[in-house]
Amino acid sequence: MKKTYGIEVDCAACAQKMEDAANKVNGVAQATVSFMTQKIKVEFAEGADPAAVMPDVVKACKRVESDCEIVLE
Repeated sequence: MKKTYGIEVDCAACAQKMEDAANKVNGVAQATVSFMTQKIKVEFAEGADPAAVMPDVVKACKRVESDCEIVLE
């Protein structure tokens, strides 16, 4: 399953750090962060619950870029 979420990130380097952090979260098969579109696309591992995985993705991203925002709506 793939989902796209809106983000707020200030620079392309920060977006890359967020992408790297998101890809290390259990339940994420692949994450791609686009600074240009201000979106994060997350492909979830088979059987993973997006509602359970995304809070961990947000935490991982905030550890590397504390002022980033991910819109989970």
